[in-house]
Amino acid sequence: MPLTSDAEIKALLKETRTIAVVGASDRPDRPSFRVMKTLQDHGYRTIPVNPQITGEHVHGEFVFRELGQLGDPIDMVDVFRRSDAVGAVVDEAIAIGAKSIWMQLGVIDEAAAARAEAAGLKVVMDRCPAIDIPRLGVARIEG
Repeated sequence: MPLTSDAEIKALLKETRTIAVVGASDRPDRPSFRVMKTLQDHGYRTIPVNPQITGEHVHGEFVFRELGQLGDPIDMVDVFRRSDAVGAVVDEAIAIGAKSIWMQLGVIDEAAAARAEAAGLKVVMDRCPAIDIPRLGVARIEG
């Protein structure tokens, strides 16, 4: 079952340090641009992933084409993709050993969530960490 309680979500946000932002945008009008900056402002390391802007930089971070290119361990994969594209992202997240999948507001894929959970990942669906962090009082993390 995806995490839904405030206590579960707060615990996940507190234990997370590095977040791959799949679907990150370099356009300030896009939600992924604003959310990535909010995550950085709260002390998370963010790594943007978007094949359309590979090699560019978003908020000072190099943009990768796919999760499989990341050399660093990833705690969370934050997904800014349509629900019908989530399955492939979840499969990549499992393959790289991510610890959790966070599907943004409006992004729901029960089958992909079940696959992620079966592989040991924590799953959050149809929520936004940039909303939950201040709402739950998750303290800014350091180092």
